[in-house]
This record gives sequence, C-alpha cells and structure tokens, in this order.
Amino acid sequence: MIDINTAGRDLQDEILKLIRTSQDTVVDALQAWTATVQSVTPSFPTVNLPYADRLPKPETLVNEAYDFAEQLLSAQRKFANDILQVAAPLTGQGDQS
Repeated sequence: MIDINTAGRDLQDEILKLIRTSQDTVVDALQAWTATVQSVTPSFPTVNLPYADRLPKPETLVNEAYDFAEQLLSAQRKFANDILQVAAPLTGQGDQS
C-alpha cells in the first residue's frame, strides 16, 4: 500500500530538484551570454549619477524581499494552524483524551 505522506514528500523533492536544475541551467546560460556580450561590446566611460552611492545594492533588495516573504509565509502558516486547531472539535480532529 502506498503511504500518501511519503509519496507527497517524494513528489515535492522531485519538483524541488527539477526547479534547482532549471535554475542552474538558466544561470549557466546567462553567464555564457554575459561573457559573449562583454567580448563584443565596446567599453563605455562610467557615468557618475548623483546619489547613486546611496541606493541599495540589488542583492540587498532581493534579500530584503525574500526575508519579508519568509516572515509573511511563517505568519500565514501560524494562522492556518491556529484556524485548524480552533476548528478541530467541529471536524472530529480534536483531542480525544
């Protein structure tokens, strides 16, 4: 007999592996593309924009956005579990001590 929990975790693992492989492929392709473009484009003088040094780095923006998303997802998980706990007596899933 198939264990649904194990099958679900296996499916999730396979999906995550596929996503990681796809992401690695995109990063590798972008690295090759960037190297090719750099080799054929002329050098341009750097332009100093006012206050550009005060702007956050792209990495900082990405990290902050994902940190926020993690906090939001954690709050949603807690909320969903709280709702399930409150509704448990109605579904017969409550403590049966």
